[in-house]
Amino acid sequence: MLTQAVTSGSADASGLLGEAMDAPREEFLNDEGWRVAYYADTAAPGRPLVLVHSVNAAPSSFEVKPLFEQYRGSRPVYSLDLPGFGHSERRAQGYTPEFYARTLVAFLERVVGAPADLIALSLGCEFVARALSTRPMLANSLVCIAPTGFSARTPFGPPVGRVVHRILTIPGLSQGLFNLVASRRSIRYYLGQSFVGDPVPETLAYAYATAHQPGARHAPLVFLSMQLFTPQARSELYGTLTDLPVLAIADQDPYIDFAHLDDFVASHPNWSRERLEPNMGLPHWERLSETVGVLDAFWASHQPDA
Repeated sequence: MLTQAVTSGSADASGLLGEAMDAPREEFLNDEGWRVAYYADTAAPGRPLVLVHSVNAAPSSFEVKPLFEQYRGSRPVYSLDLPGFGHSERRAQGYTPEFYARTLVAFLERVVGAPADLIALSLGCEFVARALSTRPMLANSLVCIAPTGFSARTPFGPPVGRVVHRILTIPGLSQGLFNLVASRRSIRYYLGQSFVGDPVPETLAYAYATAHQPGARHAPLVFLSMQLFTPQARSELYGTLTDLPVLAIADQDPYIDFAHLDDFVASHPNWSRERLEPNMGLPHWERLSETVGVLDAFWASHQPDA
């Protein structure tokens, strides 16, 4: 592993990506040999907390920064940059739901090394659920903030996604298309939709910086082709987590809906839901104290020895 002292920021004068948070950044190699970056503060004892960001045009560990800062010093806290994003390796190919699940399993087994509480955002929830469906012993609990997979709309399948991806990656077109999606105006508009009030300026700056690193377009274009979604996520992923306490925090989201979430929770006793109204998918940025209160109550009611 590589350990590096870092400071928080977006990008320096050379365009190099700054740090998502003022914490040690380290790296490990997943089973496919990809370099995966993560932040860790393990000074305090206790049950580990692992944070997993969402997937879009410009995600990174910065999305979960308020939660990292809230809990560091009181328990071990980790946040990884998923492959293709942040400081992790950004290869041209290889992005699939299974790949991300394998990466998470490797991270939990080899880096964290003890059953953890996990918090995931949006599509990251599907990746975590897939990982835990094969290794449930790696987690004590899961919190899904604005989870995908409960929408009334079903994502189109992999065959269509591969066709869309071939179109999006036509030489001479792909970078230009991504430049439009990752422009300052576009990021301000699309990320701004995830805030009830005005977006926090630092989130816009870091999103722009991470979307303008070498290879930044590769994973987002797979995401835009819908190949990272699991069409039957409720049954194939979330439905397998029968013994794990799961909390969904979901009110509204500009890009997905939660049409099937309440029915799913009602039929799965290990699941519960909190809304924290109003929020648009990032309650930990705008309603941190309320989010922390809900998280602490959830964890207290599901102690491993309870």
